[in-house]
Amino acid sequence: MNRVVLLLATLGPLGKNLPAPGTMGSLAGTIFFMILTLLMGLPAHLIAIGFIPLFLIGIPLCTRAEILLDRNDPGEVIWDEFSVIPFVFLPLSNLLQQPVSRETFFWIATGFILFRFFDVAKPWIIRSVQKLPRGWGVMMDDLLAAGASALVLWGAKTFSLSFFS
Repeated sequence: MNRVVLLLATLGPLGKNLPAPGTMGSLAGTIFFMILTLLMGLPAHLIAIGFIPLFLIGIPLCTRAEILLDRNDPGEVIWDEFSVIPFVFLPLSNLLQQPVSRETFFWIATGFILFRFFDVAKPWIIRSVQKLPRGWGVMMDDLLAAGASALVLWGAKTFSLSFFS
């Protein structure tokens, strides 16, 4: 059972064998999100709702992974990045229901970059929530980073000049 926990928490080789595991987990989540929205046509809000159980499973999963690896928020544990990334893209819901364009990829890339920024920089409120015990801290700091990213993405998308018109 411990091997299954670590396999899930690290998304297999993504967290263990590749450089920048947090970025790889975020990228895996973004690609999965794009498959669900752009190829399968699922609405972004339904995907986010569908990822809520993954987030909730992440709390005990990451708690157990921390115990097994004997470290707080180990870098190779990337379930947290993977499971919160759809929340970043909620402000793009209308855009994602339109035909795919360069603008679609621009805003998805922008959301991805924003999430990585907030996840790495950890502004004070995100850093403070990371101090919650075990899996709660592992998961909640990423959820707040996703929320901050979504907020900035919404502002940028709403109030930006149109680069694509």
